[in-house]
Amino acid sequence: MRRTRLVSLIVTGSLVFGGGVAAAQSSLAASGSGSGSGTALTPSYLKDDDGRSLILRGFNTASSAKSAPDGMPQFTEADLAREYADMGTNFVRFLISWRSVEPAPGVYDQQYLDRVEDRVGWYAERGYKVMLDMHQDVYSGAITPEGNSGNGAGAIGNGAPAWATYMDGLPVEPQPRWELYYIQPGVMRAFDNFWNTTGKHPELVEHYAKAWRAVADRFADNDAVVAYDLMNEPFGGSLQGPAFEAGPLAAMYQRTTDAIRQVDQDTWVCVAPQAIGVNQGLPSGLTKIDDPRAGQQRIAYCPHLYPLPLDIGDGHEGLARTLTDVTIDAWRANTAHTARVLGDVPIILGEFGLDTTLPGARDYIERVYGTAREMGAGVSYWSSDPGPWGPYLPDGTQTLLVDTLNKPYPRAVAGTPTEWSSTSDRLQLTIEPDAAITAPTEIYLPEAGFPGDVHVEGADVVGWDRQSRLLTVRTPADSGNVTVTVTPAA
Repeated sequence: MRRTRLVSLIVTGSLVFGGGVAAAQSSLAASGSGSGSGTALTPSYLKDDDGRSLILRGFNTASSAKSAPDGMPQFTEADLAREYADMGTNFVRFLISWRSVEPAPGVYDQQYLDRVEDRVGWYAERGYKVMLDMHQDVYSGAITPEGNSGNGAGAIGNGAPAWATYMDGLPVEPQPRWELYYIQPGVMRAFDNFWNTTGKHPELVEHYAKAWRAVADRFADNDAVVAYDLMNEPFGGSLQGPAFEAGPLAAMYQRTTDAIRQVDQDTWVCVAPQAIGVNQGLPSGLTKIDDPRAGQQRIAYCPHLYPLPLDIGDGHEGLARTLTDVTIDAWRANTAHTARVLGDVPIILGEFGLDTTLPGARDYIERVYGTAREMGAGVSYWSSDPGPWGPYLPDGTQTLLVDTLNKPYPRAVAGTPTEWSSTSDRLQLTIEPDAAITAPTEIYLPEAGFPGDVHVEGADVVGWDRQSRLLTVRTPADSGNVTVTVTPAA
């Protein structure tokens, strides 16, 4: 979500942890938490139906869905066509909401799912992969009076339906910043009732799992939907840190995964850590989720990254840059560690972003994408909404994000990518080929760097579509690692 984080929120969060950070660093064996310093991760990738490794690059779409009565983002098919033409994205983290899926207990809104399916179709027609994200912030729009009617759409919170919001009469006072609503007594109680740490509402997590089952039942056979992001930025209410992540959060993930697998055996299940602290590079205490599907597990890890200096509005320069770079390094190590705990699972950076008008914004964006490339992680930038955080201003003017992101990249690789890099007019990719994969490797090449024909070394060209900007190549499958280099033809 778009941030204007306050130092006081982080301080408050640390106090709420009740020593959770120290516990995280000392309970590695018990909860999977701890610093991943000094360790390396062998990248793992989501696979498409052909078995190719997917390198996912795209946006969250979109924040405007969170308060919309119909649950739909202010995003048109023409907007998607522009996004692809300008940046060649292949992935979207598409926001959905529990309030829209289950507007009344046990009632699943098929018309809402129809609308989601229509939008998924836009992406499918352009070769995108879609991750459906059950989004929440501050639990529900029903935490304030204006959102406590209808299906829980509100100006402050979003996510849960009004009928599932139990604040037990505790207050929620107006706050100068939306993030501070998290620590209001009524909001804390709503989360505690959801996680049933109060012992009063064991039915809520069960409703949540069944709502996900209804979503999975609709999209199980949709080839474009590659993953389900089970909950955006979980918050434990009065329970924080490893006790929350290894306790109620992991239990909810397990119950929801089991429910999804009743109707969908193949779509990846993506799990996220708690947001406070982990978004800023601290360790996660999340524990392994068992995937009951036949065959290899399809669990992925989807953390977010919001370094504190940028969260409070500093640019990427001076001391703020130093602190941000330290945060990225810590986040990388701790993310790699949690991915191993979960079973050497693929990683998708579910959210990161900043005001692109801040000093050093381009350097920060390139640093994060470079880190993701080295980790083999997918990326969904926050967000496609108009404004300085996104690729376009409200009048359609491009921000620096468009030029920064419009670079060559391999979209689907017939084997395992071991290393790749690109500039505006050159891509180099080293592949460990897989002879069992018959589909070719697919590479996006922007028009600015590749206006005409292309020159390929290390692979045979299958096709070069200058309209879609997609190059397909085939590499020898019996010659060990192969390095493919793509440049414009002379």
